[in-house]
Amino acid sequence: MKGFLEDANYSIGLLDEGVNVADVIDNCIYEHTLTGKNGFFIGDLGKLIQQHIHWQNVMAPIKPFYNVKCNSTPGVLELLAALGTGFACSSKTEMVLIQELGISPENIIFTNPCKQASQLKYAAKTGVNILTCDNELELKKIARNHPNAKLLLHIATEDINGDEEMNMKFGTTLKNCRHLMECAKELNVQIVGVKFHVSNSCKEPQVYKNAISDARCVFDMAEEFGFTMNMLNIGSGFTDYEFDLEKVNHVVSPLLDTYFPEESGVNVIAEAGCYYVSSAFTLAVNIIAKKAVQSAEPLFKTEQAERDDQVFMYYMNDGVYGSFASKLSDNLTTVPEVHKKYKEDEPLFASSLWGPSCDELDQIVESCLLPELNVGDWLLFDNMGSGTLGEQSAFNDFQRPPVYYIMSIGNWCEMQDAGFTSETLMKNFFFVPSCIQLSPEDRFSIAA
Repeated sequence: MKGFLEDANYSIGLLDEGVNVADVIDNCIYEHTLTGKNGFFIGDLGKLIQQHIHWQNVMAPIKPFYNVKCNSTPGVLELLAALGTGFACSSKTEMVLIQELGISPENIIFTNPCKQASQLKYAAKTGVNILTCDNELELKKIARNHPNAKLLLHIATEDINGDEEMNMKFGTTLKNCRHLMECAKELNVQIVGVKFHVSNSCKEPQVYKNAISDARCVFDMAEEFGFTMNMLNIGSGFTDYEFDLEKVNHVVSPLLDTYFPEESGVNVIAEAGCYYVSSAFTLAVNIIAKKAVQSAEPLFKTEQAERDDQVFMYYMNDGVYGSFASKLSDNLTTVPEVHKKYKEDEPLFASSLWGPSCDELDQIVESCLLPELNVGDWLLFDNMGSGTLGEQSAFNDFQRPPVYYIMSIGNWCEMQDAGFTSETLMKNFFFVPSCIQLSPEDRFSIAA
């Protein structure tokens, strides 16, 4: 199968009935083992369709704007464009990617809180006018470089869980909003709405209640200055768990009805990133080295291991300087799964998983229980669609794993029935029959 992380001529395997993701993974591991290739991603684009339909059923009429930085692979972007989402971009590179898909500027927002002057000029030149802002210096920079900008004031939210660091970095106070509006008037810059962000680690409904109430205060304040406010961005922080979205809607919907009813004419949007892509991607890596250590060492001591005298350190062909880069800032939420079959009563050993760099930071999993593995064995990591496929380090000449897109026949039919399609997307499908052998002879273009 072909890898196409940066290749616009990517392909999507359309799975026949009876073929599932596990079959595709088995086949890819077989081919990669034969050819000596490194790890790979499987991207199930059908899950994006399911997530979008779920969003429409639960969160309508809030329009999703996809956070491009989460996963900017071409199959994801083209499918989301066909589904009709907007796009939230944090750099010129991301804006270029989206504009090449033919997305109109009004469906793009420039969300970086610290924007470079050159990127502001590019946004101005290409008509990307909706920007976020949370301080006076940024406002003056925008006024100099993008006179037609339409700003969303980014207001801070209270984190009831006590994790205030991120909220201290970005977002302004209600008191400072008045000062920013005074400055915007003097600089002749338009303010058209409000943005806030609630962390996906915060589960307290009160945070949304306070944030939407504060947004209403800012809207009322803006009327005093003569600004025409028409957009509310309730930020990101949406997980891919079905019930989490329903819980958010249960809190947000009545608040929006109260503070921003439909007749107010305010367009409510949200930045949905990992919600769409996280669960859609699986990463397969293999073991390139192995080391046995004594369990008496504190780092590896665990009472759960069935044998205390043997502990293993496994080195994989991908790490924090590659697909696990987000591990440096976030805890890894996915549990490694051993691909090879092993007996239920096979002994488990305390194990740690490391990337190939030999850097002390390149630890992927500190401690887990695994059967004894050999060099060449494969591990699978689910929920790897967000923050794993961006620009990677050139450390030790690491190469990005290829991405193999798939979609089931059922998901493809759902896409057709809902009218979510594009000519560019359709020409990239090939058929994967139930007797799965993903060689070029088995590829039949649907477009043909």
